[in-house]
Amino acid sequence: MMNTDKVLLRAKLDDYYAEIFEKELIDEIVDLGIFRTIASGETLIDIGDNMTHVPLILRGAVKIIREDKNGEDIALYFLERGDTCAISFINCINKSRSMFRGIAEKETEGIFVPVSKIDDWLIKYKSWRHFIIDSYHMRLIEMVESIDSLAFMKLDDRLHKYLVDKVKIMQDNTLIITHQEIADDINTSRVVVSRLLKVLENEGKLIIRRNRIIIENI
Repeated sequence: MMNTDKVLLRAKLDDYYAEIFEKELIDEIVDLGIFRTIASGETLIDIGDNMTHVPLILRGAVKIIREDKNGEDIALYFLERGDTCAISFINCINKSRSMFRGIAEKETEGIFVPVSKIDDWLIKYKSWRHFIIDSYHMRLIEMVESIDSLAFMKLDDRLHKYLVDKVKIMQDNTLIITHQEIADDINTSRVVVSRLLKVLENEGKLIIRRNRIIIENI
């Protein structure tokens, strides 16, 4: 008889992934997967970590960060419900260490599957192959958009896009965030962020409160 934890795990998987994966694949994930709840602000994976498991996100949001040669962070994209970090799969297949840092933006639930099964499932399950290819494609598009915004967008537009994207991820138009946290994510200074936020407020795009920003007209 299936124990209570496995019943819970299957129910959480069926809530989203039953439309994507074959029943046999879900059976294997239930059997081998580890369910975890990650607190807001907790580091899920850090740069240089060995990759032993990869996540399937069930609820919440994870910010993926890349560090430049000077040790400065920049936010690349977010993982949401139904996502996985396809870059992690590449690290796993190549048996290399993580190139990224993943931090929970809010309380997040995930099922972690062992890297030893990745190759097997790619061969065994068509749905898994499509899932990984689609995930890699989406992450690649998001990284290209991040590069484009750095190279071609004015900083005020990039700031506004970052805030709008974050509102969509958090599903709340009131962001509890400091100017320094924003500066860290978009790789600029707190002084510049504060000045540009005031400009955006004067344009009617947002409202500034203490450690809160309310985004208008999403």
